[in-house]
Amino acid sequence: MVIASPAAAKVLLRVQLRAGRREAAAASPGAAEIAAAAFPAEQLGAFKVVAGYRAHGSEIDPWPLMRRFAEAGARLALPAATAADMPLVFRAYAPGDGLAPDVAGMAAPLSAAPALVPDLAIVPLLGFDPGGGRMGQGGGHYDRTLQALRAAGPIVALGLAYAAQQVARVPAEAHDQRLDAILTEKGYRLAQEDF
Repeated sequence: MVIASPAAAKVLLRVQLRAGRREAAAASPGAAEIAAAAFPAEQLGAFKVVAGYRAHGSEIDPWPLMRRFAEAGARLALPAATAADMPLVFRAYAPGDGLAPDVAGMAAPLSAAPALVPDLAIVPLLGFDPGGGRMGQGGGHYDRTLQALRAAGPIVALGLAYAAQQVARVPAEAHDQRLDAILTEKGYRLAQEDF
């Protein structure tokens, strides 16, 4: 019996998760608003800088949740890739601000926008497990970024996903960064530390 390495297992799992996320997005058109409403209201004011992302493809849209944080007084930021294999930089963003392609070709705040250090990062993903394991696209952008943010100070990594993106266990490698909490259209929960 051949046992696949975590890296090899991730390749196969990503294919399945991409298909599953597309199905979940098609079946749950109001999921982003439902998930945003499920975030605990008493925690909204605890965060001063909230980093989100611009939904790509079938990713769940973080803007309904980001609006709730902004209404509670948080500054918003979006990621920008400034160099290959480096952590993302989060730049201030408000609806209507200009965007331009970053070095990865993704729409990002203009380079003149101030860099901000978030205390909460809303993180996109392909899959997650109850212990906070996260399956990303495979480029390592958020793993590098969360590692750098955690080395600099406290940060909450909130995975935003469709409930259907949950798997039993995400194959983990040494560099993988875990989520602190998960928010889906089925509700909010902290990652299980004893998972």
